[in-house]
Amino acid sequence: MTQTVDVKQLNPLALAYMGDAVLDVRIREHLILGGRTKPNTLHQEATKYVSAKAQSMIVHRMIEEHFLTDEELAIFRRGRNAKSGTVPKNTDIQTYRNSSGFEAVLGGLYLAKQYERVNHIIDYAIQIVEEAKGAVK
Repeated sequence: MTQTVDVKQLNPLALAYMGDAVLDVRIREHLILGGRTKPNTLHQEATKYVSAKAQSMIVHRMIEEHFLTDEELAIFRRGRNAKSGTVPKNTDIQTYRNSSGFEAVLGGLYLAKQYERVNHIIDYAIQIVEEAKGAVK
């Protein structure tokens, strides 16, 4: 299927849904290729990258460093401001919304077939989390 979509016309929560899946696959790949293979360990480690708290921290750093383009920031804001109707379980609403905004950016870029940029953002997100984990150790 080579259908091209106008990301600006898509529901930002649909973009976040796509972005969540894209990020999840890349993080699982990163962990497995890094030698982690036990399912419980994989799940615990993956959470450090894909939790709402981690994603909110990642996107704040990217914004502070002007890493995201104006178009990506617009998608982030749309995703962050979208009302999902669900209440987050383990985090506050603002963290959850920032996380949704980050996922919307990834989903929007992925659906626009900007795979190189998606990978660049995820690679940097991995670096940010690993730096944060190193600071905690």
